[in-house]
Amino acid sequence: MNNLQDSIAVITGAGRGLGAALAISLADAGCKVVLCGRNEAALAQVAATIETRTAQLPLTVQVDLADSASVTRATQAISQRFPTIDLLVNNGAMWLEHNEQGYSPEEVHGVINAAVTGTFLFTQGLLASLRRSQRPDIVTIGSISALPNAALHSVSVPFYAAKHAQRALAEGLRQQLAGTPIRSLCVHPPYLDDISPTEPAWEAAAQRQKGERGTNRDVVEAVLFAVTRPRHVSLSSIVIDSDDGGLFG
Repeated sequence: MNNLQDSIAVITGAGRGLGAALAISLADAGCKVVLCGRNEAALAQVAATIETRTAQLPLTVQVDLADSASVTRATQAISQRFPTIDLLVNNGAMWLEHNEQGYSPEEVHGVINAAVTGTFLFTQGLLASLRRSQRPDIVTIGSISALPNAALHSVSVPFYAAKHAQRALAEGLRQQLAGTPIRSLCVHPPYLDDISPTEPAWEAAAQRQKGERGTNRDVVEAVLFAVTRPRHVSLSSIVIDSDDGGLFG
């Protein structure tokens, strides 16, 4: 297993939920993390948690993935601070639940732009820094909604389409970057119980039985496993399923 110690890891959507869990866990594993998200106060809170656990205060960068100018500012700031980046976790996205009354243009643009346009531009803006790494990985957090013939469940059609596009984005990057040191991986979680590495529930999650819902910990462990594989192999797609909140539940 490859050691993550002192690797530079950039995480989008790091202010809460799965993104925060990924950031805290990567910092615990020895990474120097860069926290990106829309809410500066939430990012600061996660940064303080990481500082308490690791004695290192992460860089926080405000970014709205639905705003291309904000994405450009963010990637420039990150590249100036860290000319070399080892890991990019594209976790940021906008949730949009099913609504029989329909959606405003702003809601639809927000979901599509954050998941697809913004994620691509954010990745493109950091590619030069990733190319300087000896162990570069791009991890995109997709969804079971992105899988072929996946049920809509409670998600909106715009979100469903955006996640399918994210899966294509990760696959396109994998093909584009073939023959380079950069691996492009995509992890597809089911519906999750939102727990944090700072909570007792994090340890208890390992004891869950078949039929129970997945948690953030399951996704974090899949990401950590994928990025620590020997460099000659790539786990290009990982599907995390569960009976409750999964493909068929």
